[in-house]
Amino acid sequence: MESLAESMPEQATMPRFEDGSINLRELIRALAEDVVNAIMDAEADQLCAGGANSRNGYRERNLVTCVGDITLRIPKLRSGSFFPEDVVERYQRVDRAVVAAVAEMYATGTSTRKVQRIAEKLGISRLSKDQVSAIARNLDADVAELLGRDLGESRTPYLWLDATYVKCRRGGRVCSTAVVTAIGCDEGGWRHVLGLSVVDTESYDSWLGFLRAIRDRGVHGVELVTSDAHKGLVRAIEEVFQGASWQRCAVHLMRDCMREAGSRQLKRRVGRILSPVFRAKDAATARAMYHVACDMLRDCCPKAAAVAEEAEPDALAYLGFPPSHWKRLRTNNVQERANREIKRRSRVVQVFPSEESLERLVGAVMCEQDETWSESRYFSLGRMQELYDEGHGASPSAPEKPAAELMEEARKMILASLELAERVEAA
Repeated sequence: MESLAESMPEQATMPRFEDGSINLRELIRALAEDVVNAIMDAEADQLCAGGANSRNGYRERNLVTCVGDITLRIPKLRSGSFFPEDVVERYQRVDRAVVAAVAEMYATGTSTRKVQRIAEKLGISRLSKDQVSAIARNLDADVAELLGRDLGESRTPYLWLDATYVKCRRGGRVCSTAVVTAIGCDEGGWRHVLGLSVVDTESYDSWLGFLRAIRDRGVHGVELVTSDAHKGLVRAIEEVFQGASWQRCAVHLMRDCMREAGSRQLKRRVGRILSPVFRAKDAATARAMYHVACDMLRDCCPKAAAVAEEAEPDALAYLGFPPSHWKRLRTNNVQERANREIKRRSRVVQVFPSEESLERLVGAVMCEQDETWSESRYFSLGRMQELYDEGHGASPSAPEKPAAELMEEARKMILASLELAERVEAA
């Protein structure tokens, strides 16, 4: 086999740009082409050594690589066949590095046409839109692994559930399609993507099937589930995770209450009355502030007050858990962040051609998210231990106060928060 030095282009034939500078990409491409073909020639010559066989020309084949298109001159033999499996896979037209790069671009929300244009700028001229889509299917294995892994190794005390809607073509029509996801925190304090599913609509039956699926994969020890107040979802939670508490997302609750207000000004006031309730430092104060907030809402917006009063047990379910966990249990923010990333990536596609392509992209996003979460705990081991200690729901020790005094302090806190919000708005 000729040496690398021997395969180097001479100075006169060195690829150059119009300004005379060396075209390094073309140089690397030419070298790669020469070296790979030299390797295949050497392997074919070795098979023909001793006169047992002989060469019979070449067959050419194009291969898309990260340095551009290269032409493989695969030797032909008079007897038998020769194929360089160590150089290129059978039927492979795109190099593995290109496959990985294209799949990564697809997962980050880059459209197939844009990937094609980027490839052309890199010197890859034969990468079609259909090839990009085919390469993207390499993500299927990673998604399947994520959605099929065993979840029974550790308890999952905390569970967050939500759905987001994306446009998808189904049955020849463009429909708003629900993507339901489950995120859990295990007893070690690590967050994990537990499952996702593309369903026709967010209903009791779809949620029931989804939750049963993740339970059958091993999810156990669930103590608190945080979600919005979708009736089908709440019913499914009660059926599948019996004994677990349900936390109605505080942010969704405030939105539901604000929705009952007519004017924009009244909506702001409703939100400002409820907001400080969920910042209380101890359970007694939080409950007192909730009651005061309901009284104040009754004066300015009775419909919002009715929603808040009905939701009280579920809105304050987080108070039964360690105070150091409250901030991350009372809302569905962990799901909202994941949904925003799904929306950002899917916005490029606009309308997915099939449910399979939708699941592929969302699955790739969640794979990436799961990998990111594996780098840092959501709760420290010490904080997770608080959950399993006796009396974990107790608030920091504080002297008990008469109910009337506690209610008066709660009222002052809410009024102070309202005054501060108004001052900030006026500034």
